[in-house]
Formats: sequence, structure tokens, C-alpha cells
Amino acid sequence: MPRRKTRTPPPMRDDDGTINAKFVAQVDSAIEAADVAKLRGLVGDLHESDLGAVLEALDAEKRSRLVELLGIHFDFTALTEVDDAVREEILEELPPQTVAQGVSEMESDDAVAILEDLPHEERAEILEQLPQPERVSLSRSLDYPEDSAGRRMQTEFIAVPPDWDVGQAIDYMRETAELPEHFYEIYVVDEAQHFLGAVPLDRLLRSKRPVPISELMDAERRLVHADQDQEEVARLFQRYDLVAAPVVDANERLVGIITFDDVADVIVEEAEEDIKALGGVTRDEELSDSVWSIARGRFNWLLVNLATAFLASSVLGVFEGQLEKMVALAVLAPIVASQGGNATTQTMTVAVRALATQALSDANARRVIFREIMVGVLNGVAFAVITGVAAVVWFRVPGLGVVIGLAMICNLIAAAAGGILIPLALHRLKVDPAVASSPFVTTVTDVVGFFSFLSIATLWFGLR
Repeated sequence: MPRRKTRTPPPMRDDDGTINAKFVAQVDSAIEAADVAKLRGLVGDLHESDLGAVLEALDAEKRSRLVELLGIHFDFTALTEVDDAVREEILEELPPQTVAQGVSEMESDDAVAILEDLPHEERAEILEQLPQPERVSLSRSLDYPEDSAGRRMQTEFIAVPPDWDVGQAIDYMRETAELPEHFYEIYVVDEAQHFLGAVPLDRLLRSKRPVPISELMDAERRLVHADQDQEEVARLFQRYDLVAAPVVDANERLVGIITFDDVADVIVEEAEEDIKALGGVTRDEELSDSVWSIARGRFNWLLVNLATAFLASSVLGVFEGQLEKMVALAVLAPIVASQGGNATTQTMTVAVRALATQALSDANARRVIFREIMVGVLNGVAFAVITGVAAVVWFRVPGLGVVIGLAMICNLIAAAAGGILIPLALHRLKVDPAVASSPFVTTVTDVVGFFSFLSIATLWFGLR
């Protein structure tokens, strides 16, 4: 009897890196059939990031079922790679015992990421089922403020006393079973766990066995405090090209470490938050959110923009008589306002990001403001010529070219000034410029655009 051929599953990702729909369909059918062997063959060896992508691609009711079918073979770290809403849905469907088992096998920073968004009672129930050392360690991390280094740190690290030599340290690492999965340096502490210094692995391995650890340690190692904001930590890593950094508590005792992979996640998250805020989207909005939650989150921002739109439109009401006498003004006025809005968005985006990364400060603010205004002047003149010629060709009224050209210069200068000065002012007032800048700068360019164009037109054509 001929041997039955087994089909090779399609690749998990297409050539462009997107999830392969056929692969997801095979996973879906394996879940439907409760075919554990097939399921393990498909996703059992996937990286946690890829497994997370598969989870997000599945229908909601299939996600927790996938976790249950894989059992101990499911890598719970994959839940740190999915949207918050997806993770919460999955965890709600799983019994606390299953979650506790999965959390116990994770690194502490990933375990904290899983537990921190759970309701307090559910989190306490899961923690209660963990061994005491793990429970105490995770509880301590969860007590630190949200978005702090204490929440991001992993509590697994290697610490040795200063009176050891290189040989003792190497033997300790060889003989100890419970070591961090990845580490880049070892830390030197006293009996009370106070941080004394750090020894990079390359320096350790290049030294002779009798050399004292105290002679190799870097006592001036840059530290991170557990209550320090994660964005500050990210800037520290970026500024000094760090791979890892020790985390100390208020008493300078070593409590954990932050590594570059954690910081990379922080940089991505902070950049996403800034982008969302500039567009009036809440920081928590995810692709997996419901229609109602998305609509509710965007409503307030749209309401503010509606109010500013009425303010800008009121300028047109002041010039109602002039608009009735020359219809061309009503046609061209939105062009001036729109061009100013586009220009100020460019300036504002650069300014907000520079403030977020601390590239824009009091030391260079005056120079940057002057540069942006000069950019506004240059582009204003260029677009004055372009729009002026277009207006004359369109309406065959020579004066319109001069009017719209002068208005374009005024508005692009106002756009440049507003795009840089408003974020700076909000930053000084301790208001997040990414969240609050957009409606203000848009209103400035709309009001200045309409007012300058119609005022110049009134003077030029003698309209009353």
C-alpha cells in the first residue's frame, strides 16, 4: 500500500512579512478538530512574536482554545506580543491555575506585563498560586508606578560579593542552574545588596582566574532608579549606547536590571503614543478594540475640533458682504487656510517629536524657532507665486494673484510660528504637546488664513 504523503504547511508569513491567510486557516481547522498534534506541528516551534501574530489573526473564540489545546507547550510570552484587548480577552477565558503555571515559567518582566492589566482580585488569585519567592518578587515589581523602570525590569540577575575573584565568579555561573536566560554583565553587591559596581562579561572572560572582581568592576556604572520613568530610561540607553543597566531602589539596593530589548519596546510604545496623540487618538486604542470603545475614545477630540472649526468659520461671517460681491473669494479662501494647516502640521510634528526626545530645549529653542520661521517665509514666497498665477489663470482677475499671494505668505509664516511656539508653550506649562497642540495650531492657521486673505482682498478691491 503506498505511503500517504503529508502536506507541508504553508509558511507562516508571506514574502512581504504579513501573516499568511492559508497558514491561519490551517491553524483554525486544527483548533476546530481539536487536533493537538497538528497544532503543535504548526505553531509549537514559533517564536513568541510570530505566535502572538497568529493569535491576533484568529477569531476571538479560537484564541483561548488554542492556549488550552497546547497546554504546557504554549509559550505564555506570546501574550506580551498581542494587543492589550486581545490579551485581556484570552486571560478572562483561562482558569487562574493555567495562567499561574504559564506566568511561573516566564521571565519576571514578561510576567509583570501579563499581570499588570488584570483586575486586582484576579491578579491576587494568580499570585497566590505561585511559589513565595516568585510571588514576592512580582508583587514588588507591580507596586512600582506604571511606566516606571520597576515595572520594566527583570529581577533575575547575577550578583557576587566584591571579595570574590574571577575564578570563583566563573565557577558560580557554571554550577548554578537558575541563571537568567540572557545576561551581559554581572553585578557586585555588599551583604545588604547595595550596588557597588558592574563587570561586563567580555572583561571578566579576558581576565585571569586569580584577579579580584573588585579590580574589574566599574563603580561609576550608570544606574537606573526603580521609580524612574521608562522614557527617561530609554533616553539614557540611547544617549550612552547601553546594553543593560542595573536598577536600584531608594536605598541603592540592587533590585533588577533593564536590558536593551525592554528599552526597544519602550521606544516603540512612546513613538506610537506620540503619533496617536497627534491624530487625536487615545494611547490605549488598538486595532482589536470594539467599535463602541473606539468611537467613544475619538469623540472628545472631534468635539474640540468642531468647536475650533466654528471659530474659524466665524471669520468668514465677518466678511459676508465681501464674499457675496466676489464669489472667487469664497472659492480661494479655503486654499489659503488648508495650505497653512498642512504647513503647521509639518512644523508641529517635528517640534513635538524633538521635545519628546529632548532634542529641543532652552539651549537651542531660539535657533530652531528662527529656522522654522525662515522656512515659512521661503515656502510662503514660493507658494505665493504658484497660487497667484493659478488664481489669475482661473478667474482672469489680475488682482486676485497679488491678494492670494500676500495671504499665502502671511499664513505660512503664522503656520511656522504656531507650529513651533505652541508646542513649546504647552511643554513649559507641563501639558503634553502631542495631545494638545493640534487643535490650537489648526485654529491659528484657519483664522489667520481666512482673515488675512479676506482683509487684503477688501483693501485691494475696495469691497465694503
